[in-house]
Amino acid sequence: MQTVHSIAEVQDIISVRRSEGLRIGFVPTMGNLHGGHLTLVEQAKQHCDIVVVSIYVNPLQFGPNEDYDSYPRTMEQDQQLLIEHGVDLLYAASTTEIYPEGSENHTHVSVEVLDGMHCGMSRPGFFRGIATVVTKLFNIVRPDVAVFGEKDVQQLTIIRKMVKDMCMPVDILGAPIAREETGLAMSSRNGYLSREEREDIAPTLYQCLLAAKEAIQAGESDFDLLRRDAFAKMAQAGFKPDYFNICNTETLLPATHNEKSLVILAAGFLGKARLIDNIYFERD
Repeated sequence: MQTVHSIAEVQDIISVRRSEGLRIGFVPTMGNLHGGHLTLVEQAKQHCDIVVVSIYVNPLQFGPNEDYDSYPRTMEQDQQLLIEHGVDLLYAASTTEIYPEGSENHTHVSVEVLDGMHCGMSRPGFFRGIATVVTKLFNIVRPDVAVFGEKDVQQLTIIRKMVKDMCMPVDILGAPIAREETGLAMSSRNGYLSREEREDIAPTLYQCLLAAKEAIQAGESDFDLLRRDAFAKMAQAGFKPDYFNICNTETLLPATHNEKSLVILAAGFLGKARLIDNIYFERD
């Protein structure tokens, strides 16, 4: 695996590979890699000849009181994992190249409506930061395929719309959520949890999703009641609930009672961590 740090190096290497007729897959990350990231790598390998991974902790998607400075940076460990999983090229980006005039003075990309819902309500500017840096990374790497995790379903939906609206020649693939044995969705921020929080409390989020799914499939149509029940269970377990929204799978807008394809998105604060999760399903 080659590790490079400059835009010019990335583009030179990709240009050679593309001239050889090879298909380029891309997995953008913020590092501190775990099993969920590695499933994205494996999916990219299935669809492409060359797999590129980027590691960049993007300041533009962190709010003033969030964990940018303390976000775990584990480059050596990440490099070893990527080598073991057959990645061809690691782009370890730097802020001086990504935002040479500063992130706030940079051109920004926004996906209206979608970026203000769900996580966007409690993290204003978060998805603008993601859309901006992903656009930039796509222009640097110029992949044929990019893979994102379905755990961040709002991010995935926003990127798909951005690519469609801006006519970007990139196929966007979603990879299923990777879970720990308890059902907890894998996340870099799980490292903020104590052992008790991680093993005994955090899995409650997924349990609430499963309970709501089963209730809807059994005929329950009072979505407000299901939201209140989920909030109560989360709070009783030790969470500070953020949202629990039952939505249309494609638009992420609130679901009507006659829609068949649904996704439930949920988020809550636990200790130092803010955890998110979701579940897709079809209603009978």
